[in-house]
Amino acid sequence: MPPIHLVRPEIRAERAYRVPTTLAAHAKVDQNESPYDLPDEVKRAALDAFAATPWNRYPDDRPHRLVAALEEANGLGAGSVIVGRGSNELTHTLGLCFLDADTPVVLPSPMFALWASVARMHGAKVVDVPAEKDLRHDPDAILSAARRSAAPLTIVTTPNNPTGQTIDHVDLERLAAGVPGVLVIDEAYHEFLDGPTSIDLLAEHDNVIVMRTFSKAFGLAGVRLGAMMGHPDLIQEIEKSRLPFLVGRLGEEVGLAILDRSDLVAERVAELKAERESLETWLAGLDGVEVLPGRANFFLVRTPLAPADLIREMAERGVLIRDVTGYPALAGADGRPGWSRISVGAPDENRVVRAALADVLGVAVS
Repeated sequence: MPPIHLVRPEIRAERAYRVPTTLAAHAKVDQNESPYDLPDEVKRAALDAFAATPWNRYPDDRPHRLVAALEEANGLGAGSVIVGRGSNELTHTLGLCFLDADTPVVLPSPMFALWASVARMHGAKVVDVPAEKDLRHDPDAILSAARRSAAPLTIVTTPNNPTGQTIDHVDLERLAAGVPGVLVIDEAYHEFLDGPTSIDLLAEHDNVIVMRTFSKAFGLAGVRLGAMMGHPDLIQEIEKSRLPFLVGRLGEEVGLAILDRSDLVAERVAELKAERESLETWLAGLDGVEVLPGRANFFLVRTPLAPADLIREMAERGVLIRDVTGYPALAGADGRPGWSRISVGAPDENRVVRAALADVLGVAVS
């Protein structure tokens, strides 16, 4: 019998984060990915640059060129950015830096499940702030929880996964000024919003950390790149906890290549926002269907079917969507079924999604 009892109890109490992934679908709209791959010429440029480097030598300890490019693109000073292997890896970095046994961390719910899992694995005490009935996170409740618990870490996401709801910029400013510790703002889906970014807060608030990812609007989920931005003094301390060489030369070259194509990203984001609005409007017009409009590249839907049945029926028609009833707030109550999440695909995929949903729900495709 292996010595499993030696594993820390906080780890044994968690479930491994597993997401079955397959490309064998007519429409894969279950993981909030971009439906668009990088153009071949962008891929070739990044691969050629990578091929020209020596593969037998270590890369830089940090991807310094990509860091500098992100600092310039966001108007930040030197030392303000960390680039990691996806924002998920940086989530663990924050846990290592700020959380210890019984350390309070404020986490509104529902929110991306990995945040709470990381907190628990570090032995932290999760201070839950449940969403309002409309599934929006209440800034006043978050601020009250942070002050009451004296939490060194308060984490918010906008737009929020899995609900697609946002926190207004003025409320983010209030949180930055009012929390007793560090305010982490997860902006994984910011490119789908209009208006200011939380990065604007960094000039006035040295306790703010902003998280970004290359996996959504930039279409690099398969490459694994994420960024953390904050005051250089704070970033320097966080850097101490990170292993060197986490981001290799290829990832850096791909990141630099897509940063140079802001026009392409903007064009694709505009199309996805229009497709999202079209899908939401169509679904909301169906009898017995409720839509929670999103501000990212996904939205929630509730139909007369239980989510497990809806997802099974859709999968049988070659369409993958996500069951989000693992979040208690989305599980359904009072005789109403829970919610499912649908990512927005390219126009061809979305036509397949409509046809499959119409077939499952017994309605005509308009």
